[in-house]
Amino acid sequence: MMPIGPLMIEHRLIERMVSLSSREIDTMREKGTMNLFFIEGVVDFFRTYADRCHHGKEENILFRDLAMKTLPPDLHKIMDELIQEHRFGRELVGKLAGAKDRYAQGDMGVQNEVIIFLKELIEFYPIHIEKEDKHFFLPAMEYFNKEERNVMLQEFGEFDKSLIHEKYKQLVERFSDKK
Repeated sequence: MMPIGPLMIEHRLIERMVSLSSREIDTMREKGTMNLFFIEGVVDFFRTYADRCHHGKEENILFRDLAMKTLPPDLHKIMDELIQEHRFGRELVGKLAGAKDRYAQGDMGVQNEVIIFLKELIEFYPIHIEKEDKHFFLPAMEYFNKEERNVMLQEFGEFDKSLIHEKYKQLVERFSDKK
């Protein structure tokens, strides 16, 4: 398997969360209320899975290794765009998290903001994923030989293994700071 295999599999799960988020918007509009538990899950999913896990492998491994290659300008341009898009996604999830927190503190008027931020995520991710899947991943793999691809795939696995430890270490540290 090439290293882009796990990344594309991760895209399918992100697409499923995007679809669920779209359905949640419909439910929010119908009921006039927000499912705080779902929105907390969306924030956690996009922060941990989509950004830290998925984008983490892209930025910390794939893009790092591509930066050591001589890439054609068009492929380098796409990589730069993807990095900017990752930043945009982080900022958007941060806005969603802020609105969710205000709602949890009793600001019921923030529900429209939550819908707006969810809609932006729903619009953003399919375009971003298509760019990676159809215009970046395969051309990028041409710059790695079989051994380099295997090393990258192993590094992806190690990255994933350490992620859960990192997440819960941060959780404990956050709780420790509150005392």
